[in-house]
Amino acid sequence: MTDFDELFAVAWPRLLRTTYAVTGDRQLAEDALQSAFAKAYAAWPRVSRADDPVAYVRRIALHAAIAQQRRASVRRETTVPALPEDHARSGEDALLQRDEVWAAVASLPPRQRAVVVLRYYEDLSEREIAEALGCRPGTVKSQAAAALSSLRARLGDAAPLTGDRP
Repeated sequence: MTDFDELFAVAWPRLLRTTYAVTGDRQLAEDALQSAFAKAYAAWPRVSRADDPVAYVRRIALHAAIAQQRRASVRRETTVPALPEDHARSGEDALLQRDEVWAAVASLPPRQRAVVVLRYYEDLSEREIAEALGCRPGTVKSQAAAALSSLRARLGDAAPLTGDRP
């Protein structure tokens, strides 16, 4: 991609879904993604030369999303699951919140949740996940194993979980 506008138009919807799945909060996801695109725009000459500019922005967004969740306990602002007035949610928001599996994924620690989302939602390899999260593939494997164990304990027989992709 040679144009920032093109990158933004192509990548925003998918990366928003990914950061939303990692954070479980649309506003936090949008904040992380806006920050990522601002940083990518500021470093556009370097980003445009990258092998995969979308992966470059995804990595920035995931780091921002995970950092936001770590700082959540220190923030003065708090998010609430629903606005006091009748607020219509998008179909995607409603589906993610109603789904028991997504609720279980949302209960995972931020790093484990990011690994699960990138592995099973984004269909990235362990190497790609390690690059996106700035860690080693062995860390991805251990985080995935811990996440799947937690999900099995929480969901029981509600959803079959395996370490292998379908």
